Amino acid sequence: MARVFVVMGDLESAVAVREAAEADGHVVEIVESPGDIENRLRSDGEESAVVLTGRFDETVASTLARVFSGAIPRPPLLAVVPEPDPEERRHIARLFDLDEAILAPPDSDEIQVALRNQLDRYRLQVESGIVGRTESIREVLDRIILIAPVNSTVLITGESGTGKELAARAIHLLSPRRSRPFIAMNCAAVPESLLESELFGHEKGAFTGATSRRRGMFELADGGTLLLDEIGEMPLQLQTRFLRVLEARRFMRVGGDVEIQVDVRVIAATNQDLREAVRHGSFRRDLYYRLNVLHLELPPLRQRKPDIPILVRYFIGEVSEQHEREFKGLAPEAVQILLEYDWPGNVRELRNLVESMVVLAPGSVIRAVDIPPEIRSGTGRSLLPISTIDSTSGLLPAVGDDVGVAARIPQMEFIFRTLVEMKMDLEDLRTEFERYRGRYPGLARDESVVDLEVEPIEISGGNGHADPEDRAPESGATLLLTPDMTMNDVEREVIRIALDEMNGNRRRAAERLGIGERTLYRKLRQYDLDGRAEGEEQERG
Repeated sequence: MARVFVVMGDLESAVAVREAAEADGHVVEIVESPGDIENRLRSDGEESAVVLTGRFDETVASTLARVFSGAIPRPPLLAVVPEPDPEERRHIARLFDLDEAILAPPDSDEIQVALRNQLDRYRLQVESGIVGRTESIREVLDRIILIAPVNSTVLITGESGTGKELAARAIHLLSPRRSRPFIAMNCAAVPESLLESELFGHEKGAFTGATSRRRGMFELADGGTLLLDEIGEMPLQLQTRFLRVLEARRFMRVGGDVEIQVDVRVIAATNQDLREAVRHGSFRRDLYYRLNVLHLELPPLRQRKPDIPILVRYFIGEVSEQHEREFKGLAPEAVQILLEYDWPGNVRELRNLVESMVVLAPGSVIRAVDIPPEIRSGTGRSLLPISTIDSTSGLLPAVGDDVGVAARIPQMEFIFRTLVEMKMDLEDLRTEFERYRGRYPGLARDESVVDLEVEPIEISGGNGHADPEDRAPESGATLLLTPDMTMNDVEREVIRIALDEMNGNRRRAAERLGIGERTLYRKLRQYDLDGRAEGEEQERG
């Protein structure tokens, strides 16, 4: 049951929609305009849908866009449209980005079926996290809804990063097995010698190191769903046994002599062309046909680019909450750059990019300069957010010219990670920095002092101009790193410098450091700097 808001532009159509929706068990509210439902969609977690009747002008469209602005995924939007003019119907569908158009006068059964289908798709997006509104992703959602209730084996194909495991979990969530285990295993991540044991388990003493009996993935997934990712990496000799298990649902543990029967739905996933692998002899033909009973192909991100702004907003909300940072979104020029990029790493690459920008961007709006150069130029084939940082981007303070490039990059990465990821263990950070140093042989290890001159960073106010009170001293500040300094020493000095530059104002210092104000308060107490900040604030007041 859902709450259906009917926007009354045409009384006859609105009444017909209300009667049909109520007959199907939904709660219906008739409203005068789309603005009447603002802040009411999913306010209590209830599923909602909106049906338009009568008025289809740009004012109504802009109002709906505002109403739906914070809703990802967006609740279903349907409309009862006039029948005589096909071109007018297409114009309305484009203007409002409709999920479904129902011809006037509306038929009761058609209204019920349309609402049911759209609410099923919406519910699946909410539960699974599959986000998008393009036709290709809608087809994926509809196919998941169709194949989820049955027990047949599913083969999910698509490029790396398109969300194959997410789709497999969605199938499990909608299946009768949803209350049973969902087990995911990557065949490429397990050594070939251990893959059979991982799948079927082993008895004590079956091989060197088998000190106890161990259940395999098939046993762990009994009654539920087993996802075998990168199925194309399974060795040929193991494919024969795996085929028999798929057929009989019986197997023996490695070193065992008792057959075990299981009830498992198998979902296989791969980014390879298994038909080509069959032709080359690296994958069994009979196993391919056994796996490919139901097929789900996930589109690459470059084929669904209109979904990119929606995905970015979704990921920004997710990452901002995780890192306690408030972001308003992307500037138009930044969105255009993302739309022009080909995304070889697909949705995974986009999510990683959004996380790096949310963590590293200096303001609450991500701008073109915050996007790594390889994305802006369209030449990137992989995402390396830390190594793309440089002093000219505005993401980090500039470093004096006397420090070489090889030394500058890892040192600045090290310092900035200290500031934005304070929840990480400091010993882990020290180890990470050593790995950075190992990547840059030119980094001197015998220097006793490294002088990093930190240039001022201006923090913009609400009017888009820098507030003179927020400006750092024109001479800048100097942070000296010596070999005997601990991570706590470095952190304390950077926070002290930020407080000095902001005249003891904690809120502005937190913005300057790119961390939450509560995190800064905790660090001030830890390093006994809270009295200093309070005194400077009182003196300034």
